[in-house]
Amino acid sequence: MRKFFVALTVCVGIAVPAVSAYSVGIVDESLVGDRIVCFVPEGFDATVTPELILQRKFEPTGARPDSWSLNPVYEVTDRGVRTVVDIPAGTSLYGGGEVTGPLLRNGQTIRIWNTDTGMYLVDGGRRLYQSHPWVMGVRPDGSAFGVLFDTFHKAEMLTADDRIEFVAEGTPCKTYVIDRESPQAVLKGLGELTGTMEMPPLWALGYHQCRFSYVPQSRAEEVAETFRARKIPCDVIWFDINYMDGFRIFTVSDTEMPDVRGMNRKLHEQGFRTVYMIDPGVKVDDNYFVYSSGKKAGIFVSDPYGNEFHGKVWPGDCAFPDFTRPETRSWWGGLYKDFMNFGIDGIWNDMNEPSVFDGPGGTMPENCIHLGGGNLPAGRHSMWHNAYGRLMVEASRDGIMAVNPDKRPFLLSRSNILGGQRYAAMWTGDNAASADHMKLSVPMSLTLGLSGQPFNGPDIGGFVGNTDGDLFGNWLGFGAFFPFSRGHASCDTNDKEPWAFGKDVERESRMALERRYRLIPYIYTAFRRAHTDGQPVMAPVFMADPADVSLRAEEQAFLLGTDLLVIPAFAENPALPSGIWENLSLVKGDTMGKYQAGLKIRGGSIVPAGRVIENMTENPFEPLTLIVCPDNDGNAAGMMYWDEGDGWSFRDGNYCELAFRARRDGKYMVVTVERTGGDFPLDLGRINVEVLQNGKVRRGSGSMDAPLRIRM
Repeated sequence: MRKFFVALTVCVGIAVPAVSAYSVGIVDESLVGDRIVCFVPEGFDATVTPELILQRKFEPTGARPDSWSLNPVYEVTDRGVRTVVDIPAGTSLYGGGEVTGPLLRNGQTIRIWNTDTGMYLVDGGRRLYQSHPWVMGVRPDGSAFGVLFDTFHKAEMLTADDRIEFVAEGTPCKTYVIDRESPQAVLKGLGELTGTMEMPPLWALGYHQCRFSYVPQSRAEEVAETFRARKIPCDVIWFDINYMDGFRIFTVSDTEMPDVRGMNRKLHEQGFRTVYMIDPGVKVDDNYFVYSSGKKAGIFVSDPYGNEFHGKVWPGDCAFPDFTRPETRSWWGGLYKDFMNFGIDGIWNDMNEPSVFDGPGGTMPENCIHLGGGNLPAGRHSMWHNAYGRLMVEASRDGIMAVNPDKRPFLLSRSNILGGQRYAAMWTGDNAASADHMKLSVPMSLTLGLSGQPFNGPDIGGFVGNTDGDLFGNWLGFGAFFPFSRGHASCDTNDKEPWAFGKDVERESRMALERRYRLIPYIYTAFRRAHTDGQPVMAPVFMADPADVSLRAEEQAFLLGTDLLVIPAFAENPALPSGIWENLSLVKGDTMGKYQAGLKIRGGSIVPAGRVIENMTENPFEPLTLIVCPDNDGNAAGMMYWDEGDGWSFRDGNYCELAFRARRDGKYMVVTVERTGGDFPLDLGRINVEVLQNGKVRRGSGSMDAPLRIRM
């Protein structure tokens, strides 16, 4: 086999000198986990492709099984290093992370090069803000496999009916293949490799309201007061770049925010949390403490000649931290100390592809230099581009944790790579206020969930362009059930708060959010499952029955957790799982609402629900309601996870895990509640039970101290 020795500098989509194609051998193929095989090609160089995607280094635990059928083949072509995995006939393909287009990815091509792409217009939407070199395949019998290409280099990925093809610059990368009995088991394996999201603070599961921007300070206070006056549930008010002094990060404008500490304190008293934006671009200004300290430390990215690279972003000329350097990440993290002490609860890292307005392709030149350090090598920006946002959010998270070690950080990022779920939630970038993008938001969020990032969602209502009442009402009607549920709007658009479109849309918006808040015990439990097992919070309907091929392309309806089916009002003839699915009403009139998504509960399940609250400082368990949907044998089961909602004591057992079971006993449904884990002192008091069967609801109540009996 010809020895691989050339370090390629291929740029996908850009002409490169032709080279003779030749194959690359495999030097190791070993088990590294339960039915996870790592393939190491000849020429793999960890100094060129450090393993940022994986949560740790994985050592071989055994040889590749002889019966293993999913084996990559490597070759070098004039397009780059090509990896091909042949797949069985009839396989349905999913994944690729943040992508436009259909949920079912057969016959699709994406370009893996993080890009600031307003309204997804760049390159026809084939490259977006994040990089997820990952594909999951589901065979006709419901068994599944996943293929992870362990590189963050520029690449192109094709998902054809007969193969998965991955072409990347650089030396050949490791390929990890997971082959298990179900899609759920494969996603668990992905979490074993790349890590899972950390438990978020409970308040982050509420509704978020954002605009570019809520200034002056009085406007932000007015928005918060209006939510409370109109009794519309909301937990978070967001602050885009206009709160800053001349768009200088880590500063606050005295004009726009004359008393930011006082405002944050007032919002906290009203039950709100606050999230503030921090971009990577540092204004070039020797009188500005962030730039002067960074310049003195020499931590900014340089051009090929060793000069500090400057590019234009919101503040004008900016320098950009070189996050490949440990000292840069430490410096960056330290900037959060004084900033978080303004009373800020969460951070939004935006523009971190990085976006450079006057740069080639909207970013910094590929020949800029990153110096590396620690276990990260020096290299050109062409190598480090996709990882830039990932390294930024790691540094941000470390800095936030240093300030508030006893709180769970909330961090949102626009740019990231596979594995970045360990550090930040994601949203799907600057979408458009259109019906097409409203519908597209479902498969986009589903695909992120199938790519290891369960905490995600779109800008509800659309970021770019004006939104009318019908569009907003429809979008929030199902957007209330996204894992990350946030309304957002650009500065040059109409107001997009729930009351901005008249009384009818306001009423339906309140109804949609009340439905979400009633389901917080169930949603929080789904987040716990995402944290422990890597399962999506929002999942495609085919995961209810992976062997039912008629469900494979459904991208209108979706699952929330494992037991609830969400059918947006816009859905037309959605493919739904067979079996018992009873209609579920959570608040008065929700089944009659013009914009409300249909909700169905799976036969054989028990869903925990709380009462309607306006924010997470209120107790949802006054009372807890168990919604029971028995199967054909009269049985049902469910569970609930709960903890303090913040902090880390749950790691030491300070949580409560409850198991619910129901069985038919003559004319009664008998429901039991049993604590199965943790020692968190959850006092539920009275428990309500609603049994849904054949379109009817039967109610009863009791306590967890004795079985609850509901007459049928």
